[in-house]
Parts: sequence; structure tokens; C-alpha cells
Amino acid sequence: MSTFTAAEQGRGYLDLMKLRVVELLLVTTVPALVLAEGKLPGLVVTAASIIGGTLAAGAANAYNMIIESDIDKLMARTSKRPLVTGVLNKVQATIFATIVAILSLVVFWVFTTPLATLLTLIAIVFYVVVYTMGLKRRTAQNIVWGGAAGCMPVFIGWAAVTNSLSWTAVAFFMVIFFWTPPHFWALAIKYKDDYAAANVPMLPVVATRNRVHREMWLHTVAMIVSSIALIRFADLQLWALILTIGLGLVFAGQLIQLRERTPDYTKVAGKIFQWSITYLSLLSVLLVVAQLLKA
Repeated sequence: MSTFTAAEQGRGYLDLMKLRVVELLLVTTVPALVLAEGKLPGLVVTAASIIGGTLAAGAANAYNMIIESDIDKLMARTSKRPLVTGVLNKVQATIFATIVAILSLVVFWVFTTPLATLLTLIAIVFYVVVYTMGLKRRTAQNIVWGGAAGCMPVFIGWAAVTNSLSWTAVAFFMVIFFWTPPHFWALAIKYKDDYAAANVPMLPVVATRNRVHREMWLHTVAMIVSSIALIRFADLQLWALILTIGLGLVFAGQLIQLRERTPDYTKVAGKIFQWSITYLSLLSVLLVVAQLLKA
């Protein structure tokens, strides 16, 4: 019998969903909805996409914690997660994750479109099976390909409105695809010892600082190019293009400080991680404002 209170277990279920991470995924859902609709989307499709997306990402995160509970014990950053502390057991977590996943699919099916529902299912399976089970412990390119799951809210939001995809959605997807590795590698630099202790081959653990820096640069340049393509495909205003390029250059400017012998190397990486979140948030706001002013 559990010695934890109902409140502690309730908090444990919320912690399984990693809602702070989910917030970042939803940041890209809203502009996808607006771009697809060409104006503010309807309240029902917007609420369904946000609620369904939260449930889907939360379910995927819960499955991730179940699968990785062994390595979570070895990392200081994850040592307080509910399956490590014993607030919840794997059976409870699995039942919860499955119910939440089904609810997310029901929400999308009832209130949006069949394609959005299918893409949501693909996103959950991809994150759990391909990334968590297949890539994360096997290759330093784990977050490069596994990060595609984090790009899916763009496709899901677009499909929720149109029941189709477009080149604008593809360009937006690629922005997030190339944004994800430098964003996550910056975090992995900060927690390099944690990943090393858990034997997870994140790039900063297994590669030199020069190689990590080079890879971050390559993905950042590709992200900027993709963002330009996004503005062009969406046929947004010139000022939106200029501001988008400016945001990308600020992102690139952060990387200049991350040299191999940079004093406070880890602290600089932490600042890049924080800026990457700011970048994605500002880009999303910019896309919404530009589309609404155009409408």
C-alpha cells in the first residue's frame, strides 16, 4: 500500500506529463493554426488542438519516464521524478499514459480532422518507440532524428484546420527540426555529467567541444534558411522576413560565444538554451501578428 498522500500522487501524475516541456510544443501549434486558417481560427478547433496536444505530449512524456526510469535514477536532474521516488509505480503510470493518449486521440477525432488525429498518433509512437526506445541510448544523433516528434505539433495544428498539409507547414516543420538540436545540445552541455553517468550518448558527452560547436552552427544556419522559406511560402510581409532573419542572427550570435576555451563554458551553454526558448516564442508571436495584419 502506498505511503504517499492522494495530493502527492496527483502531483506525480502531473509530473509524468512534463507540462513545462509541453508548453513549448504548444507555442508552435498556435501559429500553425493561424497560418492554416489565414486568420484567427475557430474557438473549438483552437481549444481542441491545445487540449488534445497537451494530452498527447503528456502521454508521450509519461511513456518516456516509464521506459527511462532506470536511467532517471542515475541523473541528478531527473532523480525527483515520480517513478524514481516511488510516488507512482510503473503499472499506475502505464495506465495513466494510455488513458491520456486515448483521450487525446478522441479529442482530435471528434473536434478536428482525421489527418490531425493520425498525425497525433504518429507523433506519440515516434517519440516513444523511435526516439526513446530506438535512438536515445544508441546514437549521438538521437535528438537530431528523434526531435522530429517535437516538430509534429506544426503538422497537427495545420491539419486540424485544413485536413491537409502544405509547403508552408513543411517549412515551419523544418524550422523546428533544425532548431531542436542546438536547443537540446545546449542543455546537454549543462548536464553533460548526468548523461555520462547514465551512459546516454548525447553529442556533448561523446564528441569534442569543437564538433559540438560545428554541429550547432550547421543546424542554426539551416534553421535560418528554413525560416526564410517559411516566410516566403506563407507570403508574409517584408518586415516579417527582416525580423525573422534578425532573430536567427541573434541566435547565431549566441553561438559565437561558445568556443572550446570559453570561460564559463557551461554557463554560456545555459544562456543559449534559454535564448533558444525565447527565439521560438518570439518567432511564433511574429508569425501570428504578421498573418493577422495580412488578413
